[in-house]
Amino acid sequence: MDVLRTPEDRFENLSDWAFAPRYATLRDADGTDLRLHYVDEGPRDGAVVLLMHGEPSWAYLYRKIIPALAAKGHRVVAPDLIGFGRSDKPARRADYTYERHVAWMSQWLTALDLRDITLFCQDWGGLIGLRLVAAFPERFAGVIVGNTGLPTGSGMTDGFKAWLNFSQNAPQLAIGALLNGGSLGKLTPGEIDAYDAPYPDEAYKEGARQFPALVPVTPEHASVAQNHAAWKVLEAFDKPFLTAFSDQDPITRGGEALFQARVPGAKGQPHVTLSGGHFLQENSPAEIADLIDQMILRRKGQP
Repeated sequence: MDVLRTPEDRFENLSDWAFAPRYATLRDADGTDLRLHYVDEGPRDGAVVLLMHGEPSWAYLYRKIIPALAAKGHRVVAPDLIGFGRSDKPARRADYTYERHVAWMSQWLTALDLRDITLFCQDWGGLIGLRLVAAFPERFAGVIVGNTGLPTGSGMTDGFKAWLNFSQNAPQLAIGALLNGGSLGKLTPGEIDAYDAPYPDEAYKEGARQFPALVPVTPEHASVAQNHAAWKVLEAFDKPFLTAFSDQDPITRGGEALFQARVPGAKGQPHVTLSGGHFLQENSPAEIADLIDQMILRRKGQP
């Protein structure tokens, strides 16, 4: 596997980004070593919050949420998926598979030995993060899902179909502009530049290109069986499970109903609809931080 690494100077002086980079080395099944970047802020003994981004963003998506949670005494961990952010980027699209990503993130999670985790996940952060919950349910104390799903080959929304078509056919992927559009045009020029930072040129975007095509929306897609198996675990998951989808996302609209109906831990939870587009972290960061904090406080029996 050939691997690209974004030069470090691309991440200097980013808007509202002052977190120290941390790195872990993962070993792929073919023997290739991959460097994964993550943020780890707040007290070591705080309740662990895992923030998982999706396509085509990186941990920068959580820049306003990380300090808010750390200030409340939580340990906040936000990785960059392989192919995104400061993490290494395999150079060929064929190197990106759903199961490889689950394996890479499982290796990282167990290496850090994270436990008693409250997960917030969005987009591919949910497709991968919920597979981690299913693989290691004993490590997770609560889950909040926003604008995500765990597809099993049963079709797609018109919004996702449009995104899939665009992502596979556009001659260039302007990542910052995509994030801005999916954030209802809220981003500043500096923030748009920060989302472009991981990608010096199109060669670094093979993961961003491939991810939409990997979503198992048809029975013929890979990982349908694995997601069915994960749902079996989620259908027995009785720890707190909250949905926090946004009101203006055409890609995942209505997806919260499936989680509320099938996950036992979703019963009786204070589910919410937040204001925002697909990247609701940009539109409702304070609300997301509060939802996570309140879930932890409820678990501890605090008001």
